[in-house]
Amino acid sequence: IPAAKVLVVGAGVAGLQAIATAKRMGAIVFATDVRIASKEQVESLGGKFLTVEGSENLETKGGYAKEAGEDFKKKQAQMLENAASKSDIIICTALIPGKPAPRIINEKMIDNMKSGSVVFDLAVTQGGNAAYSETDKIVVKKGVKIIGISNVMNKLPVTASSLYAKNIFSFIRNLYSKEKKEFFVNMEDEIIKNTLIKKGN
Repeated sequence: IPAAKVLVVGAGVAGLQAIATAKRMGAIVFATDVRIASKEQVESLGGKFLTVEGSENLETKGGYAKEAGEDFKKKQAQMLENAASKSDIIICTALIPGKPAPRIINEKMIDNMKSGSVVFDLAVTQGGNAAYSETDKIVVKKGVKIIGISNVMNKLPVTASSLYAKNIFSFIRNLYSKEKKEFFVNMEDEIIKNTLIKKGN
């Protein structure tokens, strides 16, 4: 089975985490960012850094990205068209403080992706990095899913809470004796014995 090819747009905190997670799952990861300093960070996580040749470092003194010029955007678009057509998953995380998110993945790039591919736009609340992305919607274009969930963090605890609740329920149910029809501390039960802190007065 060939490894999935993942393209991460924006190598900030979210982008670097996406790179690390994708690599752990066995993907071949490519990443791009206007900040040249990101190259070393991306490569340290096992990703391949894609950059526009002869580009200047578009990083503010505070370490954030600043808006690129038109010449850079054209060269970046050409580079990304090639990368996007080979990608199974694109994760967009590029933001500019105080400004709308830059549109980096255009319609042509998405149209050239394989059917069944996924674009996850984490920048959707600020306008989005990808064409077609809509807040809190999953848009399908020529078999490509463009996901625009606005608050991913609020979606994650639902499954974790369900699993934790199931564990607690199973633990409490284990304390109930069907024969006696009451709660009973069975000291012969390995789980109860090893979790018991105090019994009696």
